[in-house]
Amino acid sequence: MVTRRQFFKSAGITAAATASSVGSVALAGLPEAVQQTRPDTMPPLAPPNGRPYNPVVTLNGWTLPWRMNKGVKEFHLVAEPVVREMCPGFKAHLWGYNGQSPGPTIEVVEGDRVRIFVTNRLPEVTSVHWHGQRLPNGMDGVSGLTQPAIPPGKTYVYEFEARRPGTFMYHPHADEMVQMAMGMMGLWVTHPKAKHPLIDDVDRDFCLLLSSYDIEPGSYTPKVMTMLDFNLWAWNSRVFPGIDPLVVGHRDRVRLRVGNLTMTNHPIHIHGHEFFVTGTDGGPTPRGSRWPEVTVDVAVGQMRQMDFIADEEGDWALHCHKSHHTMNAMGHQVPTMIGVDHREVVKDITKLIPDYMVMGERGMHDMTEMEMALPDNTAPMMSGQGPFGSVGMGGMFSVIKVRKGLKRGDYRDPGWFKHPPGTVAQEVQGPTPPYQDGAATPGNGSLGSMPRTPQGDSDVEVKVRKPGSGSGHRHH
Repeated sequence: MVTRRQFFKSAGITAAATASSVGSVALAGLPEAVQQTRPDTMPPLAPPNGRPYNPVVTLNGWTLPWRMNKGVKEFHLVAEPVVREMCPGFKAHLWGYNGQSPGPTIEVVEGDRVRIFVTNRLPEVTSVHWHGQRLPNGMDGVSGLTQPAIPPGKTYVYEFEARRPGTFMYHPHADEMVQMAMGMMGLWVTHPKAKHPLIDDVDRDFCLLLSSYDIEPGSYTPKVMTMLDFNLWAWNSRVFPGIDPLVVGHRDRVRLRVGNLTMTNHPIHIHGHEFFVTGTDGGPTPRGSRWPEVTVDVAVGQMRQMDFIADEEGDWALHCHKSHHTMNAMGHQVPTMIGVDHREVVKDITKLIPDYMVMGERGMHDMTEMEMALPDNTAPMMSGQGPFGSVGMGGMFSVIKVRKGLKRGDYRDPGWFKHPPGTVAQEVQGPTPPYQDGAATPGNGSLGSMPRTPQGDSDVEVKVRKPGSGSGHRHH
């Protein structure tokens, strides 16, 4: 972690609402801005002052330090261009906060008085909207509506009380389409000030923010006008195999906070365990409304908090269940070639291109085994090496590693799970019984199904009649 002291001394300071609503103490001096450029998961930040709480772990991210100023927690966010390593060998030129996209997680306690200085180092105006927070209208961060936009080179200050516990997000409300497409977003966690009847204590508390980008292979900067055809689906602006595992102890009570600032929904699926949705942007859910699940859909602009007991040892997948969201650098105009016989045409092509390789006729998994050169600065589409070979994943995918004997606060990767003998799927030895085509019929020793209807020897030609004059569809 790198500290930049006496940050932007010459920056002008302006209140987000009115100076009187913030107080002259806020204008006395900026807290130092702290920058983080490493893409690793940082240890949880234990509160050095103020009320105690159990800190979160931001996957491939970090928590923003603060200073106490006469009972007020002061933070300094810097909106600026950043370079984010999305996975080894692939970096993106994004916009973010304090050296990273997404920005650092902000952690406070219910009832805290919070003051956030926001310095704009972007080439255009910006603002910060505190998504889901209860606060004075003039602190809501909607440029032109609740405040003037923050000009380049200026610093504004927001101040309000963290009124209710929960997980929230922050993002611009100025040129929102461009700035969010460039990666400007972050998480905010307000911890309860006392034991809460709807919020259980947990041993491990993870948070992640869903984001999406359209970055052409070989390039660095997202295409900000893309609305649907994104080719990179990220957690905290990282894509698999660049996403760290979630390391937990056996029988730990685990919390997973997931916020979604993409342009589509994401069904988040956990293998090997059931969870309860215990919170949303609106706060903790009533206990009577909870039921066990293995997948929860997180819609656009929503947060879902999931609690579960990690009572099954192993390496368990955690991923978005939209299959194209677990791939990288996708092309949307690639034809389906499954079942196409390329053999003759390949002979002709290799006369002109000796290194030509056939792809897609047996599916796409072969690409995980190919040593095919990629354009510089490009994430492999399907990658990641596991203990049994290629995982063949990308995008929104990680692994929950459940282990016995982990010490509290130990988040180091324990390596691959050592399966007990006889508990891994394996190849059947000996001859394989012949496969018999045809429907089973009752009475032949099988469970059976309905018998086939004889079709005869003649081919059936499908005739299609388009609606039109005399088609009989006029009045439908």
